[in-house]
Amino acid sequence: MPSTAVPVPPGPRNRPAPQGPPAPQSRRLALVGGSLGNLVEWYDWFVYASFAIYFADSFFPDSDPTTRLMNTAGIFAVGFLMRPVGGWVLGRAADRHGRKSALTLTVTMMSVAALLIATAPTYEQAGYFGALILLLGRLLQGLSIGGEYAASATYLTEASARGRRGLGSSFQYVSMTLGQLLGLGILITLQHTLSEAQLHSWGWRIPFVVGSVFALVVFWLRRRLQETDAFAEESAGETGAQERGSLGALWQYRRQAGLVMALTLGGTVAYYTYTTYLTKYLIGSAGMAKNTATLVSFTALSVFTLLQPLAGALSDRIGRRPLLIAFAVGCTVGTYPIMTALGSASSYWSALGLSLIALVLVTGYTSINAAVKAELFPTHVRALGVALPYALANALFGGTAEYVALWFKDAGHESLFFWYVSGCALVSLVTYVLMPDTRDAALSRAEEDESASAPAPVPQEVTAG
Repeated sequence: MPSTAVPVPPGPRNRPAPQGPPAPQSRRLALVGGSLGNLVEWYDWFVYASFAIYFADSFFPDSDPTTRLMNTAGIFAVGFLMRPVGGWVLGRAADRHGRKSALTLTVTMMSVAALLIATAPTYEQAGYFGALILLLGRLLQGLSIGGEYAASATYLTEASARGRRGLGSSFQYVSMTLGQLLGLGILITLQHTLSEAQLHSWGWRIPFVVGSVFALVVFWLRRRLQETDAFAEESAGETGAQERGSLGALWQYRRQAGLVMALTLGGTVAYYTYTTYLTKYLIGSAGMAKNTATLVSFTALSVFTLLQPLAGALSDRIGRRPLLIAFAVGCTVGTYPIMTALGSASSYWSALGLSLIALVLVTGYTSINAAVKAELFPTHVRALGVALPYALANALFGGTAEYVALWFKDAGHESLFFWYVSGCALVSLVTYVLMPDTRDAALSRAEEDESASAPAPVPQEVTAG
């Protein structure tokens, strides 16, 4: 398959001479800074879903349990509607002013959002005003996370060595999942130290306070990050600041933007099905105890985290498409039997085994999707090109996955959701089969020059034996 390396617009050849590859210490700091900030962002994002079973009745008391969860899931989905706005605003900022400044801004916004949710008054204290504060917090989280994904995906990919971009970018989902694990770990701790009544009354506020404190530490760390060489090269080139990160510039790469939406569709639905929705599904459909269901999710996600760099490194050797195709085939044909079996799982071990099968399949997407998307665009529109179409796909499909699942359950046709997940994976499968591999794409003019100057392979002489 040909490379998807997007031609970089001609630029001045009087740019500063390359300074050579970054030192290993700089790459490690970039990896830690990009990943830890991403961890806090997604910790705050997922804590809402993890603790919804405890605070739903604080804001929506006059309804049955399923309706309360649907209300909180609806607010969860509304947060996704702000992700395209965040992707546009902050992706534009990352392409114009640098990846570092955008990363610092996103973590600041997430800290404010966490504090809003932590201090939101309950229905008994202020009626539906508390639900309004909850909604505002989620909207701010959506704005922040919409820019965070693109900024961190672009930063981690650009800061990685060319032959190790799959490995480097895989730490985006490592940090995302570690953020969820941190939230689940706090949930398990609180479940064992507080009573059920205390968790429903005030204990659910603790993780949001913790998240805002973590954000302050990450803010300090991200202030120390260095800008990527690709952005520094682009900002010194002829592309004007007004053109960088503009919708007009993105329109020139609308085919690549369409690819981002299509390849994201199946992955985001499957990811949210087997992560944020899994605990609720085990509790509500399989009848599993809350503590056991939470432990299943925690253990499965721990293994899932370890798989990300292994799969990312594998993609650096064999290419991105084989992993993407394996994921899509597995989810298309495997979702219905896996979810059906999970719905009747009666023990921790059976639920864990099935969850691990599902997450191994999902790894084919999560471990490399950041690199694939970043490799589709040139530097001057890369962050926006990753952010906006990805956020749109998440708003339409990822953010609504849990709500769709609960809607089918409330209507008495829960199994139709399994076919919905399979259908989304099938659309992405067609995309993966038709798209070229992106592993060898050049992310900067320096990498293009390096490829052009590389000696051609010397043909081997064939002699008769």
